[in-house]
Amino acid sequence: MKRNYILPIFLLFQILVLQLLQFFPEFVEKVYSNGIYQWISGFSRIVLGKIPFSAGDVIYLIIIFSGLPWLYKTRKVWKLGWKDQVLKIVSVFSVAYFLFHLLWATNYYRVPLYQKMNLKKEYAATDLIAFTKKLIIKTNAIHLQIVKNESLKVVFPYSQQQVFEKNVIGYKKLSERYIDFKYSNPSIKPSLLSGVLTYMGFSGYLNPFSGEAQVNSWMPMYQFPVTACHEMAHQIGYASESECNFIGFLAATNNDDLYFQYSGYTMALKYCLSVLERMEDGKSKPFLLLIHPGILKNFDESKQFWQSHATFIEDGFKLFYDGFLKMNQQKDGLEGYSKFLDLLVNYDIQKKLL
Repeated sequence: MKRNYILPIFLLFQILVLQLLQFFPEFVEKVYSNGIYQWISGFSRIVLGKIPFSAGDVIYLIIIFSGLPWLYKTRKVWKLGWKDQVLKIVSVFSVAYFLFHLLWATNYYRVPLYQKMNLKKEYAATDLIAFTKKLIIKTNAIHLQIVKNESLKVVFPYSQQQVFEKNVIGYKKLSERYIDFKYSNPSIKPSLLSGVLTYMGFSGYLNPFSGEAQVNSWMPMYQFPVTACHEMAHQIGYASESECNFIGFLAATNNDDLYFQYSGYTMALKYCLSVLERMEDGKSKPFLLLIHPGILKNFDESKQFWQSHATFIEDGFKLFYDGFLKMNQQKDGLEGYSKFLDLLVNYDIQKKLL
């Protein structure tokens, strides 16, 4: 066998193994998620956590700016040596695919969180309505404690670095109740690519190769704590976007700081209103009348920010990412973000969250 065929064949082998892994979630949970991954993630966060900038973003930029010249230089030989060039690209992808799953992505195949926490998977519309009403009361109360005026929006008082530090406190309190959510050796940073993330419509991401949690530094600050908590949930080994929304919510709302609680509760409330509206046009309107005007001003602040940066790039990338999620054990794709309400509503029913 020619050497240039080895890595492409290895790619096919990896895909086959991953197809089999989906039938053995308990094995993945024990051996990888709670074993191999904990060593890998702990090491990467210790090594890179003290670096004040995103090492992963720097690596991405180096790859992009070295790859583009290579494509330009080899453009003339593609017609004659296209087969070799394709094999080179597939070989590089094979190595990246292996590292992607070794360093983080095998977590896609672990035991679902609703099974681990003994929660139901679905809820009735009446359950969501009841939960939304309780959530509005809670969010209004937190809002009034902060600003002392129903009509004023919340202005966030902390720097981004202070948020990262305080988020660890929220996770510490959460882990006292659920040891699976223990977080140590922080490696959370504002992304160097925040502008790119904004125009792609994303508020953060986990770099699976460096293990760094990246948060969009451009976004409205009242959203910042719960977004960082979401990315930190990815760091501790949860790949599902719905599960990370759920864990991020719990970490933010378990924080003693009211601003962090506000970030978590408003995130959940926006999802509730959105899902109600998807059930039936206008179904969320009666609930809007119950929400403090100041909270709605924060919602409008966020809406205006994202709308002002909306481009065709966002539509294209979200289409790609939706397909990516569906290929990685998340059959709901981008809709999976709102599926965290399945966890949250049932958690409230069984554990009396609110």
